[in-house]
Amino acid sequence: MEPGVELDALIARMIQEYVSRNQAAKVLRDSLDEAGVGFYPVADHLTLRTLNIDRRAEEFTKLGYGYSETIEYEDWYAKVYRKIGYPALFVDQAYPDDRGRTSIIPGWVKSFGDHIFHHVAVRVENIEQAIERLKAQGVVFTGQIVGARGGQLRQIFTAPEMVNGQPFSVLELTERHRGYQGFSPPQADSLMKSTVAR
Repeated sequence: MEPGVELDALIARMIQEYVSRNQAAKVLRDSLDEAGVGFYPVADHLTLRTLNIDRRAEEFTKLGYGYSETIEYEDWYAKVYRKIGYPALFVDQAYPDDRGRTSIIPGWVKSFGDHIFHHVAVRVENIEQAIERLKAQGVVFTGQIVGARGGQLRQIFTAPEMVNGQPFSVLELTERHRGYQGFSPPQADSLMKSTVAR
Protein backbone atom coordinates (compact mmCIF):
# COMPACT_ATOMS: atom_id res chain seq x y z
CA MET A 1 0.00 0.00 0.00
CA GLU A 2 1.39 3.43 -0.89
CA PRO A 3 2.17 5.75 2.08
CA GLY A 4 -0.58 8.33 1.35
CA VAL A 5 -3.26 5.66 1.25
CA GLU A 6 -1.92 4.03 4.42
CA LEU A 7 -1.71 7.38 6.24
CA ASP A 8 -5.24 8.34 5.16
CA ALA A 9 -6.52 4.99 6.45
CA LEU A 10 -4.65 5.33 9.76
CA ILE A 11 -5.94 8.83 10.48
CA ALA A 12 -9.49 8.02 9.32
CA ARG A 13 -9.55 4.93 11.58
CA MET A 14 -8.19 6.84 14.59
CA ILE A 15 -10.62 9.73 14.06
CA GLN A 16 -13.51 7.28 13.72
CA GLU A 17 -12.52 5.62 17.01
CA TYR A 18 -12.13 9.01 18.70
CA VAL A 19 -15.55 10.20 17.46
CA SER A 20 -17.19 6.95 18.56
CA ARG A 21 -16.08 7.67 22.13
CA ASN A 22 -16.69 11.44 22.31
CA GLN A 23 -20.27 12.73 22.35
CA ALA A 24 -19.39 16.33 21.42
CA ALA A 25 -17.44 15.06 18.41
CA LYS A 26 -20.44 12.90 17.40
CA VAL A 27 -22.74 15.93 17.51
CA LEU A 28 -20.36 17.92 15.32
CA ARG A 29 -19.73 14.98 12.96
CA ASP A 30 -23.47 14.48 12.45
CA SER A 31 -23.89 18.14 11.47
CA LEU A 32 -20.90 18.01 9.15
CA ASP A 33 -22.08 14.76 7.58
CA GLU A 34 -25.50 16.28 6.99
CA ALA A 35 -23.85 19.15 5.12
CA GLY A 36 -21.73 16.69 3.13
CA VAL A 37 -18.47 17.91 4.64
CA GLY A 38 -17.41 15.14 7.03
CA PHE A 39 -15.34 15.43 10.19
CA TYR A 40 -11.82 14.63 8.93
CA PRO A 41 -11.59 17.55 6.44
CA VAL A 42 -12.06 20.14 9.21
CA ALA A 43 -9.44 18.61 11.54
CA ASP A 44 -6.89 21.28 12.47
CA HIS A 45 -4.66 19.08 14.60
CA LEU A 46 -4.63 15.65 16.22
CA THR A 47 -3.31 15.11 19.74
CA LEU A 48 -1.81 12.00 21.26
CA ARG A 49 -0.65 11.59 24.85
CA THR A 50 2.20 9.20 25.50
CA LEU A 51 5.12 8.29 27.74
CA ASN A 52 7.64 8.47 24.86
CA ILE A 53 7.00 11.01 22.11
CA ASP A 54 9.64 9.83 19.65
CA ARG A 55 8.56 6.18 19.81
CA ARG A 56 4.84 7.04 19.52
CA ALA A 57 5.40 9.42 16.59
CA GLU A 58 7.20 6.73 14.55
CA GLU A 59 3.92 5.33 13.21
CA PHE A 60 3.30 8.73 11.61
CA THR A 61 6.88 9.65 10.64
CA LYS A 62 7.19 6.38 8.72
CA LEU A 63 4.21 7.58 6.67
CA GLY A 64 5.60 11.02 5.86
CA TYR A 65 5.07 13.27 8.87
CA GLY A 66 8.18 15.26 9.79
CA TYR A 67 9.26 16.86 13.04
CA SER A 68 8.44 20.58 13.15
CA GLU A 69 8.98 21.95 16.65
CA THR A 70 9.13 21.26 20.39
CA ILE A 71 7.01 23.28 22.79
CA GLU A 72 7.88 23.24 26.50
CA TYR A 73 5.64 23.76 29.51
CA GLU A 74 6.08 23.56 33.27
CA ASP A 75 5.59 19.80 33.72
CA TRP A 76 5.10 18.52 30.17
CA TYR A 77 6.25 19.11 26.63
CA ALA A 78 5.07 18.37 23.12
CA LYS A 79 6.52 17.81 19.71
CA VAL A 80 4.64 18.90 16.63
CA TYR A 81 4.86 16.92 13.41
CA ARG A 82 3.58 18.08 10.04
CA LYS A 83 2.87 16.75 6.58
CA ILE A 84 1.50 18.98 3.83
CA GLY A 85 -2.17 18.30 3.24
CA TYR A 86 -2.73 16.69 6.67
CA PRO A 87 -3.67 18.00 10.11
CA ALA A 88 -0.72 18.77 12.39
CA LEU A 89 0.13 15.99 14.86
CA PHE A 90 0.68 17.22 18.43
CA VAL A 91 2.25 14.53 20.65
CA ASP A 92 2.71 15.31 24.35
CA GLN A 93 4.26 13.70 27.41
CA ALA A 94 5.35 14.57 30.93
CA TYR A 95 9.02 15.31 31.46
CA PRO A 96 10.68 12.01 32.36
CA ASP A 97 12.52 13.61 35.30
CA ASP A 98 11.26 15.29 38.47
CA ARG A 99 9.74 18.19 36.49
CA GLY A 100 7.06 15.82 35.17
CA ARG A 101 5.85 14.51 38.53
CA THR A 102 2.84 16.88 38.63
CA SER A 103 1.75 16.26 35.03
CA ILE A 104 -1.64 14.65 34.40
CA ILE A 105 -0.35 12.92 31.25
CA PRO A 106 1.17 9.72 32.77
CA GLY A 107 -2.05 8.93 34.65
CA TRP A 108 -4.08 9.49 31.50
CA VAL A 109 -1.80 7.21 29.45
CA LYS A 110 -1.92 4.54 32.17
CA SER A 111 -5.73 4.59 32.03
CA PHE A 112 -6.30 4.94 28.29
CA GLY A 113 -3.07 4.09 26.47
CA ASP A 114 -1.45 6.09 23.71
CA HIS A 115 -3.18 4.72 20.62
CA ILE A 116 -6.28 6.93 20.72
CA PHE A 117 -6.45 10.66 20.24
CA HIS A 118 -6.85 12.64 23.44
CA HIS A 119 -8.45 15.29 21.33
CA VAL A 120 -9.02 16.43 17.82
CA ALA A 121 -9.16 20.14 17.14
CA VAL A 122 -11.54 21.29 14.44
CA ARG A 123 -11.03 24.59 12.72
CA VAL A 124 -13.93 27.01 12.90
CA GLU A 125 -14.46 30.42 11.33
CA ASN A 126 -16.22 32.00 14.31
CA ILE A 127 -15.61 30.32 17.64
CA GLU A 128 -18.42 32.12 19.50
CA GLN A 129 -20.95 31.10 16.87
CA ALA A 130 -19.69 27.50 16.86
CA ILE A 131 -19.94 27.35 20.67
CA GLU A 132 -23.47 28.77 20.59
CA ARG A 133 -24.65 26.27 17.96
CA LEU A 134 -23.03 23.29 19.69
CA LYS A 135 -24.39 24.34 23.08
CA ALA A 136 -27.88 24.40 21.53
CA GLN A 137 -27.30 20.73 20.71
CA GLY A 138 -26.32 19.89 24.28
CA VAL A 139 -22.52 20.19 24.04
CA VAL A 140 -20.90 21.53 27.23
CA PHE A 141 -17.70 23.59 27.19
CA THR A 142 -15.22 24.00 30.01
CA GLY A 143 -13.44 27.21 30.84
CA GLN A 144 -13.36 30.22 28.58
CA ILE A 145 -12.04 30.82 25.10
CA VAL A 146 -8.25 31.01 25.32
CA GLY A 147 -6.76 33.69 23.07
CA ALA A 148 -7.78 37.28 22.44
CA ARG A 149 -10.61 38.21 20.08
CA GLY A 150 -8.96 39.23 16.81
CA GLY A 151 -5.77 37.37 17.76
CA GLN A 152 -4.10 34.82 15.54
CA LEU A 153 -5.22 31.79 17.60
CA ARG A 154 -8.31 31.19 19.76
CA GLN A 155 -9.23 27.84 21.29
CA ILE A 156 -11.65 26.13 23.67
CA PHE A 157 -12.24 22.56 24.84
CA THR A 158 -15.52 20.83 25.48
CA ALA A 159 -16.06 19.33 28.91
CA PRO A 160 -14.20 16.01 29.00
CA GLU A 161 -15.94 12.74 28.38
CA MET A 162 -15.70 10.78 31.61
CA VAL A 163 -14.69 7.10 31.71
CA ASN A 164 -14.62 5.33 35.08
CA GLY A 165 -14.67 8.72 36.81
CA GLN A 166 -11.66 10.05 34.89
CA PRO A 167 -11.52 12.75 32.20
CA PHE A 168 -10.96 10.94 28.90
CA SER A 169 -11.25 12.94 25.68
CA VAL A 170 -12.31 16.41 24.60
CA LEU A 171 -13.19 18.18 21.38
CA GLU A 172 -11.30 21.38 20.67
CA LEU A 173 -12.55 24.28 18.59
CA THR A 174 -9.76 26.30 16.99
CA GLU A 175 -10.12 29.67 15.27
CA ARG A 176 -7.03 30.79 13.32
CA HIS A 177 -6.26 34.07 11.56
CA ARG A 178 -3.61 35.59 9.31
CA GLY A 179 -2.30 32.21 8.18
CA TYR A 180 -1.05 31.27 11.65
CA GLN A 181 -0.41 27.51 11.84
CA GLY A 182 1.51 27.35 15.12
CA PHE A 183 0.68 26.65 18.73
CA SER A 184 0.86 29.02 21.68
CA PRO A 185 2.50 27.52 24.79
CA PRO A 186 0.51 29.63 27.31
CA GLN A 187 -2.73 28.77 25.52
CA ALA A 188 -1.98 25.05 25.31
CA ASP A 189 -1.10 24.95 29.02
CA SER A 190 -4.36 26.73 29.93
CA LEU A 191 -6.30 24.27 27.79
CA MET A 192 -4.52 21.32 29.45
CA LYS A 193 -5.50 22.60 32.88
CA SER A 194 -9.13 23.08 31.79
CA THR A 195 -9.59 19.30 31.41
CA VAL A 196 -8.55 18.31 34.91
CA ALA A 197 -11.41 16.71 36.87
CA ARG A 198 -12.75 19.10 39.47
